[in-house]
Amino acid sequence: QVRLMESGGGSVQTGGSLRLSCAASQYTSSGRCMAWFRQAPGKEREGVAIIHVGPGRTYYADSVKGRFTISQDNTDDTMYLQMNSLKPEDTAMFYCAADATYCAYSYSCRCSFDSRSYDYWGQGTQVTVSS
Repeated sequence: QVRLMESGGGSVQTGGSLRLSCAASQYTSSGRCMAWFRQAPGKEREGVAIIHVGPGRTYYADSVKGRFTISQDNTDDTMYLQMNSLKPEDTAMFYCAADATYCAYSYSCRCSFDSRSYDYWGQGTQVTVSS
């Protein structure tokens, strides 16, 4: 059974940094899409960053471009989200997600920010940024 477990959340001040981790078990990440989503109170879940494991292609929401970096360690199937220059509007529960479907390395397959594309989800880790 696939399991995703996030860690690394916490409380920081504006301008601070956090690094989130997502440890995947019983999951083959190669050739698949993994992503970070977040959900703030009263708001819909939104995609933050995606990585197409294998080709290494990454995609970011406009709101985090230049501040967040997604990466993945092939040796232990752990995905990371390095978050710098954090703002109060980044406050949310952050979730990692993984797609079960193989996504070809060619550009014919593109990972999606649609949460319905992801089959597995972690429990979430809270990020709070104070002004």
